[in-house]
Amino acid sequence: MKVVDFLKRKREILAQHPFELKDWLSPAIRDYWREFQQKAHLHPLLGRVLDLHTDSQSVQRQAGVAQVANGQPLQADEPAVELNGEAAALFATLQPSIGAETHVGEWLLVSQQMINAFAAVTGDNQWIHTTPERAAAESPFKTTIAHGFLTLALLPRLTGSINEATPEFPDARMVVNFGLDQVRFPYPIKVDSNIRARTKLLRVTPIKGGLELLKEIKVEIEGIRRPGCVIESVTRIYF
Repeated sequence: MKVVDFLKRKREILAQHPFELKDWLSPAIRDYWREFQQKAHLHPLLGRVLDLHTDSQSVQRQAGVAQVANGQPLQADEPAVELNGEAAALFATLQPSIGAETHVGEWLLVSQQMINAFAAVTGDNQWIHTTPERAAAESPFKTTIAHGFLTLALLPRLTGSINEATPEFPDARMVVNFGLDQVRFPYPIKVDSNIRARTKLLRVTPIKGGLELLKEIKVEIEGIRRPGCVIESVTRIYF
């Protein structure tokens, strides 16, 4: 490969995958970085700078998607994806929401009964979850805490994605949980805590037969600054 071709190829890859500082940070520091960004948005000057940066990234993403949608893939080994009908309409509808908070769920009480039921199903009966007396005496949290996987299992309920009466994407033929890119548990969820989910749309990508959505979901604990869980969730919508 010639040097000129190599540099051209590198430029195309960087244009499709823009660098983000958070990708280089450890999970713990990444949480503080996101908190800093949220607080900075409230500052009249810093908030404007961050908004301009977000707008720039959004334009880059939309330009990359447009090239793919127009039958001009950025990379020779990636097939073009053309959107039609309901998929194209939803893609256009979701574009203004990229980077914005799209859902705040209702508060849900995490009771000892709920924790015990999850322990019975999964077999995870570790005392920090199921034995209040021992937890009060020996645990640094002085009470029982919810399983991390219980928090994940509650996400469909917390995000409202299982409400058949008011589905999030009523025109979709099928909505599939495609997986989780990142999962962290920054703070324990103690028994009898109220939690709720806050969802932010990070990316919308055309795929064959529909769209792929990347969402950031934070599980907020009432009265606690740090979230109980932060995930990046991948959902695929088919029409």
